[in-house]
Amino acid sequence: MSEASAPRDHAMFDAELSGQVLNLRLLRRLLRWIKPYRITVLVSSLLILIASGLQVLLPVIISLVVVDHVIMGTDQRVTPDLGMIDMTDWLTATFGAPPLVAACILYAVLHLGWAITGHLHRLTLISSVIKGLRDLRLDLFRHLETRPSSFYDRVAVGRIMTRVTNDIEALYELLRGMGTLIGEFVPFFVALGIMLAVDVKLTLILLLALPIMGGVTMYFRRATRQLFRLVRLSVSALNQNLQENLAGLQVVQLSDRESHNLERYTEINEHNRTLEIRSMRLETVYGAFTDSMASVALGVIIWYGGGALVQEQISLGGIILFTRFIDMLFHPVVVLGEQTNILFRAMASGERIFQALDWDERIHEPEHPIRLPERLRGEVEFRHLDFAYSPDAPVIRDVSFTIAPGEKLAIVGPTGSGKSTLIRLLGRFYDFDDGHIFLDGVDLNRIHTRDLRKRIGVVLQDFHIFSGTIYDNIALGEASITRARAQAAARTVNAHEFISRLPNGYDTELSERGQNLSQGQRQLLAFARVLAADPEILVLDEATASIDTETELLIQDALRKLTAQRTSILIAHRLQTIQEADRVLVLHHGRVEELGTHEELLAKKGLYYTLHTLQFQDVSEAELDALT
Repeated sequence: MSEASAPRDHAMFDAELSGQVLNLRLLRRLLRWIKPYRITVLVSSLLILIASGLQVLLPVIISLVVVDHVIMGTDQRVTPDLGMIDMTDWLTATFGAPPLVAACILYAVLHLGWAITGHLHRLTLISSVIKGLRDLRLDLFRHLETRPSSFYDRVAVGRIMTRVTNDIEALYELLRGMGTLIGEFVPFFVALGIMLAVDVKLTLILLLALPIMGGVTMYFRRATRQLFRLVRLSVSALNQNLQENLAGLQVVQLSDRESHNLERYTEINEHNRTLEIRSMRLETVYGAFTDSMASVALGVIIWYGGGALVQEQISLGGIILFTRFIDMLFHPVVVLGEQTNILFRAMASGERIFQALDWDERIHEPEHPIRLPERLRGEVEFRHLDFAYSPDAPVIRDVSFTIAPGEKLAIVGPTGSGKSTLIRLLGRFYDFDDGHIFLDGVDLNRIHTRDLRKRIGVVLQDFHIFSGTIYDNIALGEASITRARAQAAARTVNAHEFISRLPNGYDTELSERGQNLSQGQRQLLAFARVLAADPEILVLDEATASIDTETELLIQDALRKLTAQRTSILIAHRLQTIQEADRVLVLHHGRVEELGTHEELLAKKGLYYTLHTLQFQDVSEAELDALT
C-alpha cells in the first residue's frame, strides 16, 4: 500500500481540542501569514505607542497643569509633568491666551491626537490581520480542495467548515487582542512610573491590589473557560437540531412530528439557557468585584492622600492624578484575563487549522506524467483490479474487462456490488495498488489526474448546481467553452428549449442547489455541461433514474447523439438504457459475474436474468443471494 493511501486516524478531526495557553511554535507559524504586511504592523505598533503616550498626558494636564499650576498656583514641580506646564506657558506667552484657556487648548489638541492615532492604529492593525487571515483562509481552502475523496469519506464536512470559518475568526480575535494588550500595558507602565515619582508609598499600597485582581481574574477565567465550552457545545446542538428539522421539514410534517420535535428542541434550548444564565451570573459577580476594587482603591487614595495633602507631602493635583490613573493600573489586568480566554480558544483553533493544513493525504501523482494525445481513441481496460476502502472490507475483487473505443457498456448489479466504485477508480478519486486500469494502453497511475479528468465526463444522479447563471453552470469557468458552444451543447441534449423559456435565458441565476429547476431540467443541464466539455469517455451513473417519462425520451434521444462517437459506461436500472448498450457487465460481490450482450445474458438465465426478472429494482447483495 502506498504512503498516500496508508491508514490514517481521521478521528483526530472529531477530537475536542482545548489548546495550550501559549504555543510559541504555533504563534510563529501563524505570523508567517502576517509577515507580508509587517510594515503595516510596524506602523500600527508605532501609532499605538503614540496614542498610549497621549493617553497618559491627558490626566497630567487636568491634574498637574490645570489644578496645581493654574488654579492652585503651585510653582514647585515635585511631580513630573512631562513638559506639559512648559508647553502651557509657551502657549500663553506666544498667543497671549489665559493660562486656563491655553491648558484647555493643549488638552483638546492632545485628545484629538490620541483619538486619531488610536483610530489609525485600529485600522492598520485590523487591515493587516484581515489580509493575513484572508491569505491563510485561501491557503486552507486550496489545500482542502486537493484532498482526495477518501478524506471526505471519513471526515464530516461540518468539521472542515468550522476550521475555515469559526477557527479563522478565533485567530482574528487573538491577533486583534494582542494589539489591544499593547495599548493597555504601555499606559500602565508609564502611569506606574509617574505614580512612583509622585508617592512611592501610596503607589505600593495600590499595587497590593494587583495580585488580588490577578488571582481572582485567573480563578474566574478558569471557571468560565469550561463553562463557555459547554455553552458553545449547546449552541452547536441547537443549530444541528434546527438544521435537521428544517432540512427534513416535509418528513416532519408528513409524520406529524412537529410537537415531538418541538419538545426535543425545547429540551436542548432549556439546557442552553441554564448554561447561559450560569455564565451571566459569573460575569456579573466578576464585574461587581472589579468595580469594588476600583472603589476601594479610590477610598485608599482619598484617605491616604488627604493626610499627605495636609502634611504638604503631595499636591491636590497629585491626588487627582492618582484617581485618574486607577483605571490605567487595574484595567490591563482585566483585559489580560479576557485575552487569556481568547488565547485558549485561539490556540485550539490554531491547532485545528494547522492540523488540516498539515494533512498530507492525497492522490499519488506520477513524477514524470505521460502526456495524452490531443484526442484519445477511448479504449478502457481493467486488469486484475482489487480495491478496498478499508483493509478488512474489499469492494472490488480481481476485476478484468476491456471496453473498445466507441463502445457502450452497461454495468448492472445489486446495491453494494461495486458499480460506482469502478467509476471512482476510473476517475482516480482513490489510489489503488493492486491491479491496473489502462486508457488507450496507458496506465492511469502514469497520467496526472488533472489531465485524466478532462478526458472523462461524468453525469451523476445527484447533479450539483453551483451559484451563478445557467451558462456558468455549463462552462464551469472553462475559457474554451464559449456561449455559442454552451448553447450548441444545450440544443444537442434538448435543454435549449427550457432554458430559453427562463426569464433571462442562459443568464438566469440559479437558486441554492438549483431549486428553481425541476429534477429533469437539472439532469438535462448536466448533459449539456458534459457535452460542452467534449470528453472522449462518458460515464452515466444512474443518470436517468429520477426522470419522468417525457423527459427521459428527450434524454434518450440526446444520449444517442452524445454517445455516438464516445466510449460510454452506463450504470442504470432502466431496461431501455441497458438494451441500447453494446454489452452488459454484471457485478456481484465486487466480481465480474457475467459479460455479454443483453440477449446473450438472458439466454444464460444467470444472475442477469434474475435482475432482469426483478426489473432491475434496487436489491442488496444479501437479498439477491437469498433469491438465487
